[in-house]
Amino acid sequence: MKNTTRQTGNAAECRAKDFLLQKGWTILAQNYRYKRGEIDIIASVGGVLVFVEVKYRKSNLFGYPEEFVDTHKANMVRKTAMSFVYKENWIHDIRFDIISITGGNDPEHFEDAF
Repeated sequence: MKNTTRQTGNAAECRAKDFLLQKGWTILAQNYRYKRGEIDIIASVGGVLVFVEVKYRKSNLFGYPEEFVDTHKANMVRKTAMSFVYKENWIHDIRFDIISITGGNDPEHFEDAF
């Protein structure tokens, strides 16, 4: 049976989550939604709240996964993040990262990506 896009996305997000956990990060939320926005992973490390966008592509034939986080997507993530910050009354630093996964390769982590 062929994987659906959602199943593939979920598998990539699980790989990204495991990657962050191995680095000692604390996962606070997954697939956090606010209005029409969604954040794949919300985590904390070293007192910083990090909003992580996970991008997966089967290959780099049409570009690297991280290149698919456009201005519109970044703005949607920011708006959704502000909802979480407000709800949790977070007053410390925040950051926006991308985890890029291509095929069966190890995840690539881009800190402070946007």
